[in-house]
Amino acid sequence: MALPTWDDPEPLSVASAPVPEYGAGSLADLLPTLAAGMSVPGTTAAIPELAPADRNCVFLIDGLGWEQLRAHPDEAPFLTSLLGSSRGGTGRPITAGYPATTATSLASVGTGLPPGAHGLPGYTVRNPATGELMNQLRWNPWTDPHAWQPHPTVFQLADAAGVHTAQVSAPTFQNTPLTKIALSGGTFHGRLTGEERMDLAAEQLAAGDRSLVYTYYAEVDGKGHRFGVDSDPWRGQLMYVDRLVQRLAEQLPPRSALYVTADHGMIDIPFDEQHRIDFDEDWELRAGVALLGGEGRARHVYAVAGAQSDVLTCWREVLGEQFWIASRDEAIEAGWFGPNVDERVRARLGDVIAAARDDVLIIASEREPKESAMVGNHGSMTPVEQLVPLLQVRS
Repeated sequence: MALPTWDDPEPLSVASAPVPEYGAGSLADLLPTLAAGMSVPGTTAAIPELAPADRNCVFLIDGLGWEQLRAHPDEAPFLTSLLGSSRGGTGRPITAGYPATTATSLASVGTGLPPGAHGLPGYTVRNPATGELMNQLRWNPWTDPHAWQPHPTVFQLADAAGVHTAQVSAPTFQNTPLTKIALSGGTFHGRLTGEERMDLAAEQLAAGDRSLVYTYYAEVDGKGHRFGVDSDPWRGQLMYVDRLVQRLAEQLPPRSALYVTADHGMIDIPFDEQHRIDFDEDWELRAGVALLGGEGRARHVYAVAGAQSDVLTCWREVLGEQFWIASRDEAIEAGWFGPNVDERVRARLGDVIAAARDDVLIIASEREPKESAMVGNHGSMTPVEQLVPLLQVRS
């Protein structure tokens, strides 16, 4: 009788990763679609399910993924009542884009471009000019924002076309580099409370015959990172933001469309060695690596010169059953960052890119102590992180 044989498990195929729906149903397609419906030159209606409106408001709730919303109907009765309106009444979500993280997603929203074009392809990425890791959310270390992201925003195009354009958010965001290169154009209005933002967003919508208004709320994401999705603090924030959306919806002026969306979803990761792989404690993963970028579920790995192939092989052997592991060229070819990657952006991407499929993180307890301690995480291409609502209320 033949003895049984055991083959080494095959690593996940790069081609099996669920690439975001760039060009037809991603965050990058939203504002161009709305602006095209208001006849703004240089914009294209990329999401065919959305009907034009003269006045458009986008309310982005940081961290509220499609799957989290559907799992909490009791905490969010108003938002739940709108699920069937998502994506033009199809009841379907859209995708955030890769990586599913705030800096990347907000840049996609504001510029109407995928990450490979706008050039903010991760939480932290290497600046090719300096060789340093740059945090694109906190913009540290400093670099010229408009050299880093030179494309105009959709808000700027709309403002130039005579559309009344406004952003309503927390005052602290007014002069940040991320706001300047992703969300500028028209007028920024800083308001502290959520209620004030909703009331002012409605006023700004009514201020023009054609209007494009953006407003934002951050604390659903904040509580998710600190306490986890489905924790009591997170549930409390969902209940609060549900009331905010209803408050804004009830104030819409005539000929308006309100779109409620998010920049990513979130997943809780257990605190044990099986689910949290510590790069700082793993000599195999560190071998040949000069810089570790990205975040726990969406890593950019920058190799020492000449070690790219060895690092790719090692990461596939160690992590390939749980992560999609791709070389830079493979990720670009697969369309992870969009249909095209600008030449100025290529070297910002890791030599090796690791996107989590399973409930697992690559933490760095010494280099990233705060990020490594987060309960809720995001970044990869799984549905729980990638799918976001596009709820609609029209007047």
